[in-house]
Amino acid sequence: MKAIRVAAAVLNQTPLDWRGNLAHILGAIQAARDSQASLVCLPELCLTGYGCEDAFDSANTVQRAWSLLLELAPATRGLVACVGLPVLHQNGVFNCSCLLVDGQLAGFVAKRFLAGDGIHYEPRWFKPWPPGVRSQLVVEDQAYPIGDLYFECGGIRIGFEICEDAWVANRPGAALALKGIDVILNPSASHFAFGKLEIRKRFVLRARALLGPAMFTPTCWAMSPAGPFMMAGL
Repeated sequence: MKAIRVAAAVLNQTPLDWRGNLAHILGAIQAARDSQASLVCLPELCLTGYGCEDAFDSANTVQRAWSLLLELAPATRGLVACVGLPVLHQNGVFNCSCLLVDGQLAGFVAKRFLAGDGIHYEPRWFKPWPPGVRSQLVVEDQAYPIGDLYFECGGIRIGFEICEDAWVANRPGAALALKGIDVILNPSASHFAFGKLEIRKRFVLRARALLGPAMFTPTCWAMSPAGPFMMAGL
């Protein structure tokens, strides 16, 4: 695997602050470009903000997030970027990460394991995606791949674990590593808590033992089970 430069962005997003959230995302994409990164990982549900609660059930929330996704897509020309948003598919709402490649929507990976403890209430708003299932998301007569996906961009194979996906025993990353995925991205929206930094450090050490070199920031992290890469925290 060739060396690549990956940017992991930590953003202070506010639920339903559409223009503010978009401005933060565009700023992070520009900072990644300025740092000569070719791949930028943006947080889980960064378009809407994580804590929208029952507003995730609103069709307007999903539609506005989609409109912002299309608006920011041209800003990713020359880059690979992942952006988090809720997606309506077959009468269910899924917590997804969209991979944008050179300004185009390459596909959507849907979260498999939903956080349902403490302040998290994801099973109330989202459906878990079944393992191994792939489908087609059709929006405005345009079809996009969605589901349990990985991507190949310029000879680099990219997979996903979305936040809670990486905290379970049967994490998707183990299967991705066996498939020879070069970079596994984990866009997260993890809340602040006393002592959590030490928990994260131990978690990254376990991830390294299982999958290879890992990089982590408070709201998104990236790891490569199969080769070297460079990391820039934004």
